[in-house]
Amino acid sequence: MSQMSAFEVLGPIMIGPSSSHTAGALRCAQTALALCTSAPASVTFTLWNSFAHTYRGHGTDRALLGGMLGFDTDDERIRDSFQIAKERGLAYRFDIAGDDSALHPNTVDIAITEDTGHTLEVRGESLGGGRVRLSRINGVTVDILGEYETVFVSHRDVPGALASIIACVADDGVNIAFMKTYRSERGGMAYTVLEMDDAPADAVLEKLARLTPVTSARRIHIPGATRPGGQESSPYLFASGEQLLGLCEKHGASIGGIMHSREESLFPTDCDKNMARVLEVMRESSTRAIECPRPSLGGFIGGEAQRLAQASDSVAAELVGAPLTQAITRAMAVLEQNATMGVIVAAPTAGSSGVVPGCVIAASEALGLNDDAAQEALWCAAAVGMLLSTNASVAGAEGGCQAEVGSAAAMAAAALVQLLGGSPKQALNAASIALGNLLGLVCDPIGGLVEAPCQNRNAIGVACAFTAAQLSMAGIAASVPFDEAAEAMLRVGRMLPLELRETALGGLATCPSACTKCGGCA
Repeated sequence: MSQMSAFEVLGPIMIGPSSSHTAGALRCAQTALALCTSAPASVTFTLWNSFAHTYRGHGTDRALLGGMLGFDTDDERIRDSFQIAKERGLAYRFDIAGDDSALHPNTVDIAITEDTGHTLEVRGESLGGGRVRLSRINGVTVDILGEYETVFVSHRDVPGALASIIACVADDGVNIAFMKTYRSERGGMAYTVLEMDDAPADAVLEKLARLTPVTSARRIHIPGATRPGGQESSPYLFASGEQLLGLCEKHGASIGGIMHSREESLFPTDCDKNMARVLEVMRESSTRAIECPRPSLGGFIGGEAQRLAQASDSVAAELVGAPLTQAITRAMAVLEQNATMGVIVAAPTAGSSGVVPGCVIAASEALGLNDDAAQEALWCAAAVGMLLSTNASVAGAEGGCQAEVGSAAAMAAAALVQLLGGSPKQALNAASIALGNLLGLVCDPIGGLVEAPCQNRNAIGVACAFTAAQLSMAGIAASVPFDEAAEAMLRVGRMLPLELRETALGGLATCPSACTKCGGCA
């Protein structure tokens, strides 16, 4: 059962333009910084696969450097990280490694030299939606997601080493949930990863470091990873849409209600306050560009939301209606905010961040519903997004735009049904319809920028969500159940060639007029 927080799906709150290439990259660097024993003097970032192809347009370089400077995902200083690094005397370099199908699409190697001369090498992977994983430390393969309190111990591979490490932790009364030991060679250096239910005291780390075979013991913190702090076994856990519907029936609750109860039981700290903050940022990010448009970093978009708003009277009356026009306008405004490195909520990613707020805010206003109803709909969207994050993918580099805008449309469709008073079964049916309608949608950012065709695709995602909700409320069934649709999306994403998964090497990104405008794809 996934113990992902709703705010890993509706989040992070971040500076654009990309949750995987900006926020996720920053968190990889943040994690590497936390492993340092002293201040970094120099750092080399080696970029692989999608990172290598689109790092300039996505601000990956600024974000990586920002993470090494200690910035968080919503820190507006990320835009100026090159200048700030220079002022602080941090030397940096970016090496472009190219493609390696054996590696995750969003992979970065971070080689740090500290001011003491100590060196550290970390491989990070950005999984989409701002989530990250460590896959290598100092040349040793690891698999760390940060779901538990984690300590990384470097030690010599000698008899009794593991026993002394375990005894040291046990003396502190901390339970070890998982433990893995990796070694480079027999009798050489070994690395033990301890994943624990509770954080060990600093004194325990100091005691570990003093053990004869141990060279260092460091706490690993994966930014953005949430650890359950409530009930050990929540009655509201679910791993599939089928299980989610079962819980809704058992408790007589909506999907949003089950997800809210799940969050309260696992993460009992201010979940209502956090969701209110998400709605606040969504509302602000979906209006600012309408009122005060600015050109994007790449210059491909800027002002579209305002122009649509100004034409809404005639367009809405003659074609699609006011609520849908308002939802599309808000969605496009979010993408403009994102493309100017403004603050947005990844929902579930930055590239698809306009769909859910556009739908939920516009529909709740049209229906005369208050913020409580809008937040309950966001809980519903989070439940669908969590299932897609764990059972499929929400990363364009893994599954194309179907994984981003397609997932967002499914989340929004379910939320719309809930706002309309539909049943949980109708909400999940709408999510399945939305997934099926956008199945196979490719990710082909022109110039490697989260601007075009991303903004228009968010508008299409809104229209898809509205249509799916209407079909479901009318009693029209999806072609397949939600769980099967999610599995199909995962399979299709794996079938998509590299060129159509966020590399800017195919699709619209390689059209002659697009390449002329951007001066060649980054």
